[in-house]
Amino acid sequence: MAGRPRPQTELHSPSASTRRRERWLVVLGVALHAVYMLSIFDIYFKSPIVHGMDPVPPRLSAAPAKRLVLLVADGLRADKFFEPDERGRYRAPFLRGVIEDKGRWGVSHARPPTESRPGHVSLIAGFYEDPSAVTKGWKANPVEFDSVFNQSRHTISFGSPDIVPIFCSNLPHSTWGTYPHEYEDFATDASFLDHWSFDQFQGLINRSFDDVKLRQLLLQDKLVIFLHLLGCDTNGHAHRPYSSIYLNNVKVVDQIAESMYNLMENYFNDNQTAYVFTADHGMSDKGSHGDGHPSNTDTPLVAWGAGIRSPKFLDYTEKPDDGFRFVDDHKHDTPTPKDWALEGFERVDVNQADIAPLMATLVGLPCPMNSVGSLPTPYLKLSKADEVEAVLANTKQILNQFLRKSQLKESSSLYFKHFKPLANFSLVLSQIEDLISGRDYETAMEQSEELRRLALAGLHYFQTYDWFMLMTTITLGYIGWMVNLIIHVLQSYTSFPAILLKRAQLYPKNTSMKVYIGGCLFMGLSSIILLLEKSPLLYHAYVFMTIFLWTRIVQNFEFLKAVWRELANMPFKYIFNLLTNSVVALLVLEFLVMSFFDRKIYTWCFLVLGILGSTYVALFIQASPALAIYIWLACWFLSVFTLMPAEIPENNNLVIFSGGLIILIGLASRWIKSNSSSFWLYLTRANKRDPQSFKLYFVQVILVAISSIMVWLSTSHRSQNRELHSLHQLINWSVAGVAMVLPLFSPPSVLSRLTSIFLGFAPPFLLLSIGYEAVFYSAFAMVLIGWIFVESANLYCSEESGSARCRSLADDSVFGYEERHLRLSDLRIPLLFVILFNVAFFGTGNFASIASFEISSVYRFITVFSPFLMAGLLIFKLFIPFMLVICTFSAITKVVRIPRLGCYFLVILLSDVMTIHFFFLVRNTGSWMEIGNSISHFGIVSAQVVFVLLLFALTNIYTRDILVSSRQLTARKVM
Repeated sequence: MAGRPRPQTELHSPSASTRRRERWLVVLGVALHAVYMLSIFDIYFKSPIVHGMDPVPPRLSAAPAKRLVLLVADGLRADKFFEPDERGRYRAPFLRGVIEDKGRWGVSHARPPTESRPGHVSLIAGFYEDPSAVTKGWKANPVEFDSVFNQSRHTISFGSPDIVPIFCSNLPHSTWGTYPHEYEDFATDASFLDHWSFDQFQGLINRSFDDVKLRQLLLQDKLVIFLHLLGCDTNGHAHRPYSSIYLNNVKVVDQIAESMYNLMENYFNDNQTAYVFTADHGMSDKGSHGDGHPSNTDTPLVAWGAGIRSPKFLDYTEKPDDGFRFVDDHKHDTPTPKDWALEGFERVDVNQADIAPLMATLVGLPCPMNSVGSLPTPYLKLSKADEVEAVLANTKQILNQFLRKSQLKESSSLYFKHFKPLANFSLVLSQIEDLISGRDYETAMEQSEELRRLALAGLHYFQTYDWFMLMTTITLGYIGWMVNLIIHVLQSYTSFPAILLKRAQLYPKNTSMKVYIGGCLFMGLSSIILLLEKSPLLYHAYVFMTIFLWTRIVQNFEFLKAVWRELANMPFKYIFNLLTNSVVALLVLEFLVMSFFDRKIYTWCFLVLGILGSTYVALFIQASPALAIYIWLACWFLSVFTLMPAEIPENNNLVIFSGGLIILIGLASRWIKSNSSSFWLYLTRANKRDPQSFKLYFVQVILVAISSIMVWLSTSHRSQNRELHSLHQLINWSVAGVAMVLPLFSPPSVLSRLTSIFLGFAPPFLLLSIGYEAVFYSAFAMVLIGWIFVESANLYCSEESGSARCRSLADDSVFGYEERHLRLSDLRIPLLFVILFNVAFFGTGNFASIASFEISSVYRFITVFSPFLMAGLLIFKLFIPFMLVICTFSAITKVVRIPRLGCYFLVILLSDVMTIHFFFLVRNTGSWMEIGNSISHFGIVSAQVVFVLLLFALTNIYTRDILVSSRQLTARKVM
């Protein structure tokens, strides 16, 4: 991080102007990360829905059906529906009879997130989950949309209060009802909910015999009837899909389908009713859903009645993979499981959104205007002419969405880029009309389907139209911020400015104003362009911030050129070291990105680090063999914990064992302090012998022992179902509070203070622990102590070799020292900090554990439910390892005499390399958990600019008065 090697003393004392500039830099960093965090919602989570299109009714000779019945068995897995039971009988005999005698069947492929709301929106409205719902909650409609129910003449619906109101609450031509939320009782067999929905509709039919208006309503055409059957979903969550209750519920929905069919046919008796039976999503073996596993995305589809083709019999032959993938990424024409015994009946799989245009076409309705589903013609019994007209109407409906999006974007764009494949869409439409007039239906069908495919591609094109501009702007902003950090570190914390001043290579100051004026003009021009394009306000913020950052870079352009010239004159060895360090840092950061998805990576990390660290200590530092063995054992000990489950199992014996281990570590630290020589003196001899220090140490050990006893006592009370005494809670609060204050009174030598901090935070951590995380606290502290030992040994070795005249430490060691400049080799310190900071985060899970914590985690402090206090205690517990890392980091910067704030900027620089990577990893598809995790990963690393700074300020209370012994060196070897 410094200039040409030279044997000079590198002292550094930041000026007042530097401190002022740093305050503004921190404020800028906080603002930048806050604004750029919002950018993902403008890029990844914009609603695909547009309004202003006209419906496209199909030009059919006659509607295939007068009315439609939609039965949705919420949470019904395809395999549990089609496979036989243990006695070889099929669970859905009626619908199986339909497949064999009356209708068509297949598997409907749902797109993650496989949840109830997006599943029903896909079925009824024909589009997949609106990504903007991520900020609204799945029960609310982020934007109003069209659906089959909207287009119908009247809709009758009964079912869950979470689903039916989404589609019917604002629909004037609807009759609907829901049961109370209290009915959804996971402790009972929920199949009665399915009977409730059917009973409500049957009651409505019975009332129609006495109600003339109701009977006239039922006899209308374009009538849609929807029964939402929640039983399988509730029973699957409560009892798992392999349970007898769930499997019996499959029989129940089959019985309801049969009863519904008989009721409709007896009432209307005109063979003009079409029936569609399906599910919104499946159910995993664990009783959950949401992701893209086949158990969640594969749902049954059975259609029969008016307008539906009869079964088609065929000999099964294995078909090659045609490359087609459904929305759940499953292959087309996959073999039907043999135990389904349906190989002889043609199977027609569909994407879930295809069901909406199927239902609309059956009753002669326009496809929902926001639908992206493709009409599955193998289900429809239509003449060739009507079939082509139905597909063409479906194509025009999707094309209208494309044209509307194109129109909206063109109206607000100064330079509009058309979607070239659809530049001649009107000509293609005319050709299709001519082919239909000429009765060349096969060619017309092919062209209609190709035009539909291009229209869907065009919709995706406009959904991502601004992505390149926004992602480029944000990426340039992050890069600009990182370059500004590098410039600040080079100017304020390295020897480059002094070298360049001597060579008179700095730029003239009067160019700064010209650069800023140019930057302001560029901002003004950008603002005018964004205003003319009617861009959202945040677009202005993204662009302004990026321009501002690069204006500052241009303002320092001469300095950067001078640095480049200086680097060009460096020896090859230095350039090689620079490149090697940069590559290693990038590889480590990529490794840390991977660790967010698999925390077990840290196990391999510390297994390797233990070997490399001990080897380095033994061969290069040539410290004592005991230190090398200690580094190896500490790293390997810590490597165990990332193999443990993130959901911590309760084991209070481990908590009590950890209390004893903490006391042993404290004893070892006292022994080192009293038996120190060579590099240990950096850590131990910063003060005269204080007779009070032993008393303080003794009190801290006693508090750790008391906390271990209280853990055992509290656990025994809880296991016996006895109430925790108020006195016990008072003792726990007192022990935790007093323990955290005592480190402030410990001796200011590095090892004494860090040991005291370790012992001080041990009682609250033990009292908040329930299992192996208490042992993690000790293992993590051992690695941190090993880190500072290695840094001290490395410093001692370099000073021994750099100053042969100084072989001993004076009793009156120097405490008031100057910080030296940063060197290239110092990059290891912020890099190790970032690694250990992430280990503190992932060592025993992560913040997600707050959502599913054991009550015993806070039982020793509070027994009455208080969500805010409980959450506060859990967050504090998670912060304790972070505080240990930062206290150790602060002590190391004092030992090696480098500026802590300069290292903080390097930490943020390294974190933002990860931030850029996570920015491109944000997902707007997949399960809610996958989407949420991608957002949280990006947010976590983005927030480190504030998070680390706040923890620095908090831990500074403990570390600001640490004193370090030093050699009286006349010269230091500069890298």
